[in-house]
Amino acid sequence: MASADVQQRRSNKRGLATREAMLDAAVRSLATGDPGAVSASRIAKESGATWGAVQYQFGDVDGFWAAVLHRTAERRDATISSFTSAEPEAPLRERVAAIIDTLYHGLASQDSRAIENLRAALPREPDELERLFPRTAAELFSWGKSWQETCQSAFAGLGVDPQRVREVAALIPGAMRGLVSERQLGSYADLDEARRGLTNALATYLEQSRPK
Repeated sequence: MASADVQQRRSNKRGLATREAMLDAAVRSLATGDPGAVSASRIAKESGATWGAVQYQFGDVDGFWAAVLHRTAERRDATISSFTSAEPEAPLRERVAAIIDTLYHGLASQDSRAIENLRAALPREPDELERLFPRTAAELFSWGKSWQETCQSAFAGLGVDPQRVREVAALIPGAMRGLVSERQLGSYADLDEARRGLTNALATYLEQSRPK
């Protein structure tokens, strides 16, 4: 019986190692930006596994993409949560600046590039995405919910209107993707100045909702 338990633990460790290798290979491959990288079978081959191994570990391609999203979300949440707890007494403007700076630098990471490439290959319409990739859609939906919760926590205790926080939370990711795109393409604009302007505008908008 003891021998069977040892074999089971070894088997579980091998399975976990295979799963981790596939997820790491997926992020590396997707981060290249190559549209052809959005292929679970290609990623499996690059990690030294088979399509059968992908099915065993994740069920299907939908489960695989959902696992990739979840893996990167865990790392993203660890990074983003740092600015909500590092300076609990920080004034409003500093909190806005911390969020903007974190996203500005984070969107250039390997994880972010991988997810952008994956999302570009997925259906645009939510109904179609949910029909074809229900687990992937659920993971993306959880991202939005988690981001809103993170932003509400970031401004907790300041008396800011929660509706305005939701609006700002909805705006910031798209705005930062635009600035990151400008940085990657090359721009004559002063992007540091652009970030300061966005920070000041959002801080003023949130400040106006606080009790006098």
